[in-house]
Parts: sequence; C-alpha cells; structure tokens
Amino acid sequence: MCGRYTRYLSWSEIHRLYRLTAPAEGSGRNTEARYNIAPTQTVDFITWNDDGNHKLREGRWWLVPWWAKEMPKAAMFNARIETVATSGAFKDAFKSKRCLIPADGFYEWTISPADKGRDPWHIFQPGHLPFSFAGLWAHNDKLDVTSCTIITEPAGAVMKELHDRQPVILAPAYYDAWLNPETPTSDLPEVLSHDIDDQLQFHRVCRDVNASVKDKQRNDAPHFIEPIEFENPL
Repeated sequence: MCGRYTRYLSWSEIHRLYRLTAPAEGSGRNTEARYNIAPTQTVDFITWNDDGNHKLREGRWWLVPWWAKEMPKAAMFNARIETVATSGAFKDAFKSKRCLIPADGFYEWTISPADKGRDPWHIFQPGHLPFSFAGLWAHNDKLDVTSCTIITEPAGAVMKELHDRQPVILAPAYYDAWLNPETPTSDLPEVLSHDIDDQLQFHRVCRDVNASVKDKQRNDAPHFIEPIEFENPL
C-alpha cells in the first residue's frame, strides 16, 4: 500500500518529467515542499490534455467516484492493480481517467522487535530523483470534488524487505500510453508492468513521521526524510 508520500523537490526539478504548457504549470511555479503527504489532503496530479500534452490538476487524495452521492468512508486512496479494471469504485476511471502523481519518495513501516512500535522507512530513487505514481482521477459534480488515487501492486524484490505491496512507479517512457484515454484498456496491464521498483532504495527515519495528520505543527518537517541510526536491522 501507499499511505504517506513526499514531494520535497522544487517544482522545476519535478516538472521536467512532463509536457506542461500553461504558464502556471511551468518551472516558475512555487510549490511548497511536503514531507508527509497523507490521504484526504490536496495533491497535484497530471492528466492528458486535449492537445496531446500534459495537464496539471489538483485534487483530494482519496478517490470520490463520479457517481458517488456522499464522500466514501471506505479507504479509496489506493487501488489494487489486481482488481482496478473490474472494481465498481475504480473501473470507470481506469477506462478513461488515468493520471500520474508526482513524488520523490514514500513511507512504509515495520514493527520494532524492541518495543513493538511502528518504525517508518523512507523509500526513494537513487539520487532522490523525482518519479510518478500511476493513478486514477475523477470529478464528482454532485459533491463538487476532484480526487485521485494511487495504484498499488505486489512488492518487488527491494520492497519485499519492508512490505508485501508497493505503489506502481511508472517508467517515464510509458507516461503517454498510460495517460492517453485512447489507449485500449486491454493494453494497460502491460503498460503498468513497466515500473522502476528495482531502482528503489530506503533507509530508516524518525518516528515523528507517525504524527497525526491533524497535528499540523509536528506532521511535516524536513528531518522526516533524514536517515537515523538504529540497533535492530531488518
């Protein structure tokens, strides 16, 4: 699963991944660093534009299907790759509203053998390069909300050391095939198979990451991604 992620790099470093053409979407955009993004918060995501380029949008990280009459109570911040094409909550978005979610890291947790507490780990690419989660998006007219979700898959060789699942981090060469609504749904499983999970690295970070998302004073800080020493390796 993916329950917290980071986007701390400058927008000028991240936006190079995409073909963004509107002035507000370019390298001059001032985007605040975020070290602990959590479900239900507002996030940036990328969609297909009518001119064949990419479009920057904002929305709630917790998918609200177009047909929903109220905000979903079930967890909708992740969509499992195994059922995303058939699930009633996600299948419409899978057909035509696919997105990329810019990031530069995410968190996973293990249980400490010493005190049974939850130890967070920060997962990232070599050199802390930016990347994109494969996701879905929707707009609900009734509730006037735009939203998105991150697709997850079984963990690759690297992530298996921490968890049995991970977000799909799509290889850039397949961004267009994923975003383009004209890509046949029958082709999408093959597109999603091109991830970069074998490039991931991770290190243990402080438990401050575990702070409640409601605690704005303690919930988001640069030291969250810094490695710490610990006595009990995996």
